[in-house]
Amino acid sequence: MSINLIAKPIIDQELENLKHRCNKLKERRITPNLQVLLVGNNKASKIYTNRKKKFCESFGAKCDIHHLDENISVDDFIKELNKISSAQDVHGTFVQLPLPGQLANLEIEKLIPADKDVDGFHPFNLFALLSDDKKSDYFRPCTPYGVMNLLKYYNIPVSEKHAVIIGRSMIVGKPMQMLLTNANATVTLCHSKTKNLSELTQKADIIISAIGKPKFLNETFIHPAQKNNTVIIDVGINTDKDGNLCGDVDFDKVSPLVYAITPVPGGVGPLTILTLSQNLLQAAEKII
Repeated sequence: MSINLIAKPIIDQELENLKHRCNKLKERRITPNLQVLLVGNNKASKIYTNRKKKFCESFGAKCDIHHLDENISVDDFIKELNKISSAQDVHGTFVQLPLPGQLANLEIEKLIPADKDVDGFHPFNLFALLSDDKKSDYFRPCTPYGVMNLLKYYNIPVSEKHAVIIGRSMIVGKPMQMLLTNANATVTLCHSKTKNLSELTQKADIIISAIGKPKFLNETFIHPAQKNNTVIIDVGINTDKDGNLCGDVDFDKVSPLVYAITPVPGGVGPLTILTLSQNLLQAAEKII
């Protein structure tokens, strides 16, 4: 019987710490302030930004969602983003993706100041991650760092382990590779051009899937000799043929074969919001 790596106990534990840190800031008349830019009417984006707002407010922070028109021009969008992110009382800013076509080529990560980049994708923050800068108080990308916190909470060792990541995006795969490498794991980063993928996953201690293909990873990716030893982290959020929410992993087929696995929903997803909130408080505490 595998261990279900669920987010709830981590969030319940950390929420009290977030409230304490927020109250300490408020004693100094500083209210952590997150500003979100949402462009258009993407249903999933609306739900996700509202969840972020609700969670921030649950520990006492401020969070505003700026809902911009789907057809906003590039110039007007940049002007609005600059206005919001430059405000003195704003500690964190992020833009909810995806963006409409006319904005899709913008390098959002460079438009938000590094000290307010609570998403962790500004070049300064990424370089600090790449160089494993232990002196700089930088922000780590939310989803990958949430995965690291998950592994730590459940006492799953990373050092000297072999981790296979499926997916090379800048949001998950590449920063995940750096975080694991910095934690002394040996990492194989796989992608759509990787040959014999199952041969690599069968040798892995930890498999992290972030490719957006529903129930892609099945029992054939687990070597029989690794049964009850492998840890599966499912970052995918998809819908199956029946319209039900699912991950990249075929949970029912894989779960009996592994030591531990994240469910979808209830696994990695909520930790992304938690890590965003931790980054926000980190940003607010920098000005003390």
